[in-house]
Amino acid sequence: MKIKDIVSALERFAPLPLQESYDNAGLQVGVTEAEVSGALLCLDVTEEVIGEAIDLGCNLIVAHHPLLFRPLRRLSDEDHVQRCLRLAVRNDICIYASHTNLDNAEDGVNYKMAEKLGLVDVVPMEGGGGVIGYLPIAEDSLEFLERAKEVFRVECLQHNELLQRPVQAVALSGGAGSGSLEAALRLGADAFVTGEMGYHLFFGLEQRIQLAVLGHFQSEQYTTEIFYQIIGDVAPELPVFTTAVEVNPIKYL
Repeated sequence: MKIKDIVSALERFAPLPLQESYDNAGLQVGVTEAEVSGALLCLDVTEEVIGEAIDLGCNLIVAHHPLLFRPLRRLSDEDHVQRCLRLAVRNDICIYASHTNLDNAEDGVNYKMAEKLGLVDVVPMEGGGGVIGYLPIAEDSLEFLERAKEVFRVECLQHNELLQRPVQAVALSGGAGSGSLEAALRLGADAFVTGEMGYHLFFGLEQRIQLAVLGHFQSEQYTTEIFYQIIGDVAPELPVFTTAVEVNPIKYL
């Protein structure tokens, strides 16, 4: 099987036209006509991840975040992006990213978050991105926050004041998803779960909604499970690995 066959499967699931205008999803580097020897799945591409792919004998890396996000003016060793590109090219490794197209796809990133929280009747939030679903049994707000912290392995969960009513309708928008807050409010969600949120957005909610801000990496960490399923369906014999490298650049004391 060729790399392009894996790419085709990824793009059937999350077509590139679904990506936002600012994004650069798709092929980042490499030749897709090559036979695929194995795939390594990750959230972000780093030099350590590429080294791991080399050690595992994988010539394909599938990432959520594009390595090439901003225009590249030179190719040397000045930063990690340039070093990663040079290392990938030297070792004939193809890098592919499925980013906001996967965020916006049916059964994509936000649906995976909803699955992890056990939500049912999950549907897209019209006009705001993200999804909204329902807990089968309503939970106390503190109980919900503690469970979200455990499910997403969060070291430091940010939230606003505790909601003084049960949480049942839950809106989700992974990563930098705070732009979906207004849609969550319009739809009457009891809680809004995202990866990042600016300071001033925590003000003025007055018991309207429970915020749960997980961290960008933490909210999207299960994206590799989506990649694993897609690739496993079309190439069940292909060696597929999830990175063991810690790629979250944010550390906690």
